[in-house]
Amino acid sequence: MVIKTDELPAAAPADSAREPSSQAGGKGRPGATEPPSVMLLNGDCPQSLKEEEKVAEPPRENGLDEPEPGEEATGQEVIVIQDTGFSVKILAPGIEPFSLQVSPQEMVQEIHQVLMDREDTCHRTCFSLHLDGNMLDHFSELRSVEGLQEGSVLRVVEEPYTVREARIHVRHVRDLLKSLDPSDAFNGVDCNSLSFLSVFTDGDLGDSGKRKKGLEMDPIDCTPPEYILPGSRERPLCPLQPQNRDWKPLQCLKVLTMSGWNPPPGNRKMHGDLMYLFVITAEDRQVSITASTRGFYLNQSTAYHFNPKPASPRFLSHSLVELLNQISPTFKKNFAVLQKKRVQRHPFERIATPFQVYSWTAPQAEHAMDCVRAEDAYTSRLGYEEHIPGQTRDWNEELQTTRELPRKNLPERLLRERAIFKVHSDFTAAATRGAMAVIDGNVMAINPSEETKMQMFIWNNIFFSLGFDVRDHYKDFGGDVAAYVAPTNDLNGVRTYNAVDVEGLYTLGTVVVDYRGYRVTAQSIIPGILERDQEQSVIYGSIDFGKTVVSHPRYLELLERTSRPLKILRHRVLNDRDEEVELCSSVECKGIIGNDGRHYILDLLRTFPPDLNFLPVPGEDLPEECTRAGFPRAHRHKLCCLRQELVDAFVEHRYLLFMKLAALQLMQQKASKMETTTTSLENGGPSSSESKSEVSPGAEEGSSSSGLAKVKELAETIASDDGAADPRSREVICNACKAVGSISSTAFDIRFNPDIFSPGVRFPESCQEEVRDQKQLLKDAAAFLLSCQIPGLVKDCTDHAVLPMDGATLAEVMRQRGINMRYLGKVLDLVLRSPTRDQLDHVYKIGIGELITRSAKHIFKTYLQGVELSGLSAAISHFLNCFLSSYPNPVAHLPADELVSKKRNKRRKNRPPGATDNTAWAIMTPQELWKNICQEAKNYFDFSLECESVDQAVETYGLQKITLLREISLKTGIQILLKEYSFDSRHKPAFTEEDVLNIFPVVKHVSPKASDAFHFFQSGQAKVQQGFLKEGCELINEALNLFNNVYGAMHVEICACLRLLARLHYIMGDYAEALSNQQKAVLMSERVMGIEHPNTIQEYMHLALYCFASSQLSTALSLLYRARYLMLLVFGEDHPEMALLDNNIGLVLHGVMEYDLSLRFLENALAVSTKYHGSKSLKVALSHHLVARVYESKAEFRSALQHEKEGYTIYKSQLGEDHEKTKESSEYLKCLTQQAVALQRTMNEIYRNGSNANIPPLKFTAPSMASVLEQLNVINGILFIPLSQKDLENLKAEVARRHQLQEASRNRDKAEEPMATEPEPAGSPEEAGSQPQAAKDPSPSLQG
Repeated sequence: MVIKTDELPAAAPADSAREPSSQAGGKGRPGATEPPSVMLLNGDCPQSLKEEEKVAEPPRENGLDEPEPGEEATGQEVIVIQDTGFSVKILAPGIEPFSLQVSPQEMVQEIHQVLMDREDTCHRTCFSLHLDGNMLDHFSELRSVEGLQEGSVLRVVEEPYTVREARIHVRHVRDLLKSLDPSDAFNGVDCNSLSFLSVFTDGDLGDSGKRKKGLEMDPIDCTPPEYILPGSRERPLCPLQPQNRDWKPLQCLKVLTMSGWNPPPGNRKMHGDLMYLFVITAEDRQVSITASTRGFYLNQSTAYHFNPKPASPRFLSHSLVELLNQISPTFKKNFAVLQKKRVQRHPFERIATPFQVYSWTAPQAEHAMDCVRAEDAYTSRLGYEEHIPGQTRDWNEELQTTRELPRKNLPERLLRERAIFKVHSDFTAAATRGAMAVIDGNVMAINPSEETKMQMFIWNNIFFSLGFDVRDHYKDFGGDVAAYVAPTNDLNGVRTYNAVDVEGLYTLGTVVVDYRGYRVTAQSIIPGILERDQEQSVIYGSIDFGKTVVSHPRYLELLERTSRPLKILRHRVLNDRDEEVELCSSVECKGIIGNDGRHYILDLLRTFPPDLNFLPVPGEDLPEECTRAGFPRAHRHKLCCLRQELVDAFVEHRYLLFMKLAALQLMQQKASKMETTTTSLENGGPSSSESKSEVSPGAEEGSSSSGLAKVKELAETIASDDGAADPRSREVICNACKAVGSISSTAFDIRFNPDIFSPGVRFPESCQEEVRDQKQLLKDAAAFLLSCQIPGLVKDCTDHAVLPMDGATLAEVMRQRGINMRYLGKVLDLVLRSPTRDQLDHVYKIGIGELITRSAKHIFKTYLQGVELSGLSAAISHFLNCFLSSYPNPVAHLPADELVSKKRNKRRKNRPPGATDNTAWAIMTPQELWKNICQEAKNYFDFSLECESVDQAVETYGLQKITLLREISLKTGIQILLKEYSFDSRHKPAFTEEDVLNIFPVVKHVSPKASDAFHFFQSGQAKVQQGFLKEGCELINEALNLFNNVYGAMHVEICACLRLLARLHYIMGDYAEALSNQQKAVLMSERVMGIEHPNTIQEYMHLALYCFASSQLSTALSLLYRARYLMLLVFGEDHPEMALLDNNIGLVLHGVMEYDLSLRFLENALAVSTKYHGSKSLKVALSHHLVARVYESKAEFRSALQHEKEGYTIYKSQLGEDHEKTKESSEYLKCLTQQAVALQRTMNEIYRNGSNANIPPLKFTAPSMASVLEQLNVINGILFIPLSQKDLENLKAEVARRHQLQEASRNRDKAEEPMATEPEPAGSPEEAGSQPQAAKDPSPSLQG
């Protein structure tokens, strides 16, 4: 039986419906065609990706009545029906027949994909599959093909080429030639991203062939590079991207490009010529190739002379690869090696990610000639993907039709979610490309005569606008600043309405792109909106912030359905003619019926209520908690809203309050009733739920949990059926409702009016009381953020329940609690005032770094707007020098140096926005920049930084320049050269223009979720928490299949799923399976989150543990060293997680008898643990014990005794004499003392009798691997507790009993609680001491 104290709840993919994903950009999976297809991998793909199993319906809420956040059936029992795959035989020309495993709901085209990826058939693209002589349709599902069954034979038949097919073929050959080349990943193209795991594992971990014989005790080199050792000050950048051996590409050809003779003249077209290629082979032979309908052959053309006649050898080949094999021996040899290497790579290293991930560093790359890229750049491939009929995509139509797909049962929902996800990721990619084209000045505006700030653009059926205040639209809200934040607020609104998913209500596809200092909003286009005036089309809402307001019954009906999940109050406002208009959203939210008859809502920037802490309203006073903290403060704009997470947390908080109040009143009533007689409540109907609500004398005990259950029942009774409950209980509920600000007096229901405090919005007289209540509610919410959420966050950080490691993870934990980033200064103030300030040191450092880099980002944004394209790298390197270099007066190089222009060209009309001849950026100095950063920090975050230069900041706050460089690069999209920068040199600036390689867009978009998969995942977690590992494992496997079905193979949530599966397999003793799953989790984390994302660091640590358990010791060490290097780069050494990492490294080194090295890491871990957990914590006791064990192995018994005594003292004071931990420690002390005495005797003997003393040989034993593994499990929070079968049964019964009790008292909103909790940090706060008790006294909170 296992008790697990780490991470099971956490693996829940962040808050299903609302977690905004942070990755950006991206292009669909290779070869995905119009009908959304399941991505199927190459022949050697992991089986799990192929079995998309069918699942019986989990209980589902009826269509659309969105339940309250917690009403869903949790822990639904699910029956898994296997939809079994079968195998077919493939006959392809020229190779042996082979069999292929397929599943009935795959499409025929997925078999095409597999064949195009297999080593022996990868050179074919233009073929069809035939069954018994009949050609199969590309887009039909396999189950619909008649006669296709186990063992059927599919023939591959070569088809004639068309121009399109020939292009696809050349592209595919180019992709095969570049398949190991990482340049696309460095350049952030086509959803390629980096992964370095294979460098550290030397290939695949699961290879049984490579498994070391027995225990790997042959000497391995364990000494890490100097910069990884504890205490090293050096933070090199180059090891971040180690050079992969496979990247030095084998050259197959020197040049493959389109020939200048294209397109073929008419007479050659009629001979079947489609296009001409020009090739220079590795042997320097220049050849011209014709692509014809029948295949490829050499022609007799040269660079200057056109002769389309076939050249010798007269060899016609259906595949370009076969032709090149004929004419170039080097090509034949190298291409074969290349393909072998390509298929040996783990599939996860090469599948495209759903959204583009950009790398902030890249090595110096050779720029190579590439026909496909060149062609893409010139033929305006307006974002239309070649394989889509009808060329440009109607994004709006695609986005809306996928939403309209049926969703009655699981298969339908999967198909719908997959289609929605696919279209969103394609739309995000296209919008990103378009936004960059707009800012780079490559797109003509639709209103070219207006000034650049006001221009709007249409490209590829997407509408682009810039984040400036056009026509004083936001004059009352903060002008340009408001116009800059409005798009992100709007995007949050779109995200929210999409998540509620009401049938019949449509939102626009929306992507917000920050690029080169500009913010571009990309939206899909409502059909017909461009032909008519906005005034005519808006039939709901207001186009002038509430002067003229209109409403529409159909919109009210649709929005009414969203009001409960979104906590939006239906309310009335006055328009300019003093008429009352009813709305169910903020006034800015506009309703437009498109020409397609759909009801669209747009401008959702005020979906959530305003944040009064940042919105001073004359004559309104805030609660005392707010004024104490210095609020309200005027912000730069008036669009500050509360986050959805905050609204939900506030309502949940109020619900608990409501339950407590009602329970209290019921108790008092009962007490008074008892004095008379025990009368039961008379109920109207015989319905069972109502008869339960009789007040039983048992409740007298005052057990509040049963009291709460009573209230819950009572509340439901009253809400469901008027007249059922007696008036007194009704009064109880009514009082409680009134006390918590519920809008209904019979049931708990809190909603917000988003228009309160909106400038220009007026409310009718009749609603004044409601408005007053709403104002109070908003003030309470603002106070709740300050009095509950921020202190809660600080407490969680103190308890190490959350462990932020960099700016992004800190922002995430703040946002999960509904705290906006503008409160960062307040969070830091609270950390500073905290009594446990030292234990929050890491949070303080991250917070200060985040504050500095965010302030710098704000300055950088306006700085970049004044830079024209030719000066971009000079400007960025100058900014970085001012920001990070110790060089006192860096000089900017103006771009005029290289070239001298003959005459100043006249001002061009169509310049990209803001491109004036502006060199103001060149005069910035470090002093000025840092002054501005401190000012910005004060103005925006209300925090006073005490530093006038980067060196002072580093000194004062203990920051690292390399970390600041990483943070600013990630936030602004800068990509810099991978090399060692001398930040601290006072003789030359750290950056030159050559060091700035690129600037990428930073993209915010909607990330659609796989809801069913997520429910399975949560049920699986719940099962695991209750100790049913097998059942949990099955559910999570099922969730994995469903996630794969919706997202394809790569996604953050799949990563969490794999990590949890690996953990479970490890606990159940299946190390090989654990390794394979964890390897996938690491690869996926590197690819989708980034190679140095804190999540990736965690995954590396887990993988190292499973490697050690599978006795791959050197691999385990190199993985741990990699994790330590990444952590040093991302944060530095002084982090609570570093203690865990160093304990892991120390234990492994102890295991391979590297005692001195081991001590360096273990003693560092001891120091860090003592700092962050306090010297009396059980974690520290464990640390002392680990150090003592190494000293014992070195036979230094005095030091060993000293450490073990420290540990013993802690155990004794924390757990008492009789606890088994204390006893173990005291046993170990005795044993050490005996060894020390024996050693002393021997030494005395030697002193007395000189060299001829007869000495019994001393036994120094190396620690056994099993004992090291046991300690590793302990520190990583995994415990195997040996229990007899009977114990197990009792334990399960006990857990079940507790679970029922909990269920009974659990209130409505908390139904999802066990999943939503944060993980306890590895090893749980009170480490190993609490676990043996847990075995005797299992409680659900310990996931027994």
